[in-house]
Amino acid sequence: MNSVHFTSGTGEPTVVITRVAETQWHAVEDDQVVGCGDASLRPDGRLFLSIDAWHRTVFDQLAEAMLADLPRPLYTLVDEADPDLTTSWKQLGFTVRHREWEYLVPTDPQITGLDSVQPPSDVTIVPAGEAQEGPLRALDREIREEVEATVGWQTMPAEVLPRPNGTTVLYPSKYAVAAQSDRYVGLVRVAPVTRQPRIGLIAVRADQHRRGIARALLAQVLGSLHRGGIETATAEVNESNRAALALFEGVGARRVASHLELVRR
Repeated sequence: MNSVHFTSGTGEPTVVITRVAETQWHAVEDDQVVGCGDASLRPDGRLFLSIDAWHRTVFDQLAEAMLADLPRPLYTLVDEADPDLTTSWKQLGFTVRHREWEYLVPTDPQITGLDSVQPPSDVTIVPAGEAQEGPLRALDREIREEVEATVGWQTMPAEVLPRPNGTTVLYPSKYAVAAQSDRYVGLVRVAPVTRQPRIGLIAVRADQHRRGIARALLAQVLGSLHRGGIETATAEVNESNRAALALFEGVGARRVASHLELVRR
């Protein structure tokens, strides 16, 4: 693999940057790895960068080597509570593409106000683990086609992007669904993260919007978590998704963090 030597300034480390694998770079000083850079290819084809280095100069040197080796556009994610890291990427030419809010979602119906919420009379909520896999996958494909035709799936968190072979529903048991006659019209996925589950996706077919189906799905999964002794869950929402923001803030969810997606074109 190719290596790049950087001459240090006063008080700065002297490092050698080496591309040690197709998607990995190391910064080495005196035979010690002092920084690492990684490039990860998302299922939608976007390339995301991450750099782990103690010294700002090492960060910049790793970034310089990676940017020289990789095609654009390039992306990265930063915690907005880390302004130094955000500034570092911006000084490399990255700009903000969008922000995701992280919410802490209460499960207690006395707090969410969802204790009396019912689905429309022609809709039944099927609890997680009881949905039929075939109709679930069909609904997932339909919803993704609807989103792709409008805002695009690149606005979605990485975990809901399709895999290379088109697979999207990896664990059907994590989904609760809204059933109407012989088809499914809405779904919610809850990842059972230890102590604090994460609501990874909630979506309803476009022709079933504004009927309260998303609230009914949320009432079912949050109520189930509460009965299981879980007090809160988490969820991430794109700041441009006004419907999702209204849904979660309407049940008392509280913003606790934010992440920025940056891009260099």
